[in-house]
Amino acid sequence: MPETTQQQSLNQSIDILDEAVKSGRFVRMRRLLSSLHPAETAHLLESLPPKERSVCWPIISPDLHGDVLAYMGDDVRADLLKEMDTADLISATEDLDTDDIADILQDLPEHVMREVLRAMDGQHRRRVEAILAYEEDTAGGLMNTDITTVRSDITLEVVLRYLRVLADNLPANTDSIYVVDHRDHYIGTLALSQIVSRSRSLTVNEVMSRQIEAIPADMPDTDVAHRFEKHDLISAPVIDKDNRLLGRITIDDVVDVIRDEAEHTMLSMAGLSEDEDTFAPVKKSVHRRSLWLGVNLLTAFLAAWVIGLFDTTIEKQVALAILMPIVASMGGVAGSQTLTLVIRAMALGQINSKNQRWLLRKEFFVGAINGFIWAIAIAIVTSLWFNNIELGLLIGAAIVINLIAAALAGVSIPLILKKFGSDPAISGGVLLTTVTDVVGFTAFLGFATLYIV
Repeated sequence: MPETTQQQSLNQSIDILDEAVKSGRFVRMRRLLSSLHPAETAHLLESLPPKERSVCWPIISPDLHGDVLAYMGDDVRADLLKEMDTADLISATEDLDTDDIADILQDLPEHVMREVLRAMDGQHRRRVEAILAYEEDTAGGLMNTDITTVRSDITLEVVLRYLRVLADNLPANTDSIYVVDHRDHYIGTLALSQIVSRSRSLTVNEVMSRQIEAIPADMPDTDVAHRFEKHDLISAPVIDKDNRLLGRITIDDVVDVIRDEAEHTMLSMAGLSEDEDTFAPVKKSVHRRSLWLGVNLLTAFLAAWVIGLFDTTIEKQVALAILMPIVASMGGVAGSQTLTLVIRAMALGQINSKNQRWLLRKEFFVGAINGFIWAIAIAIVTSLWFNNIELGLLIGAAIVINLIAAALAGVSIPLILKKFGSDPAISGGVLLTTVTDVVGFTAFLGFATLYIV
């Protein structure tokens, strides 16, 4: 796959940095790092091995530390935070948005977090603490408490004057301001486009929209992303259980949620975290991956135990050992297709108690039809290969059974895991492989024991 312009630029920057680190040309390093956007600097640091990363970090201007940290993954950010003292942390978080500050503080030890909070002014501290009061993966943990509000009984002329007074203090990415009553209860949303295009003599109550539904603070961040997607939102208000306005969520935060969810789904299938540092030290990587390998080993022993039950059969008919991987592979691939589709549908909120049985029946028929189609093809090839029609019929029957079992398991496993509060993306693949291996080997070797040996 050809490299994008962005990737070529990143590779060029890495080459320049690598050369500068080796030659000790820190002025050139500082010049390069200061010329990049904080997001590009964060991406560049994440692309460097730990040694080069630790050399580059102190060279970056302290004024940019907070912005760079805000764009980093949790793993890399946690490592860099360890190298910063409390004074540096206070300085780094001083000018950040409240939601970005909350993200950084959550990676700090409890006592350090308290020191940083104590260093803030009262109003700023209360805003950050309001976000920290909610789980990180909820709307409350995602929101920014820096918002602009108005009352419904004032005119657009007054609103315009108010916005001019705010000037540079208007929160970034503001596309709307929120309408509240005297107790800060959310009433509606007033788009900036309406303020500048409608008659200034109109009141806010006459112009504001009541169609944008506020997001409860305890709503999961994935549900927030779905709402933004369905309603094409740029920003949305966040409220508590009493309908009091707490803050807002903007599209840039939702993009991060969508990206993290996609990475989580992909990496969880291998037992990895979405914040896994590609260039983490060997010891840390071994520790994180060994547990998942151990779980996989247990399931592999289970499949091996099933094969061991038929060791006499395999000794008498060596062709069975040659054909066994075909049965397991076909079931594994078919099951993975179903599992992937079901996990995706669950993530999009498309599966519910009303359509689960329909989906199960549909996948049963898909597995059965595919099973018969490929059973015929595999049976013909096997019969010609080993000059044994019985063996071809047996592997064909095993293929049909395994593909049906794989389809049913691909639907059932993620639904059962979700019911018990477990993430299907993490353990679904391992359980599915175990089911298809055990069912496939049992069917194939069992039929062979009954009809051939």
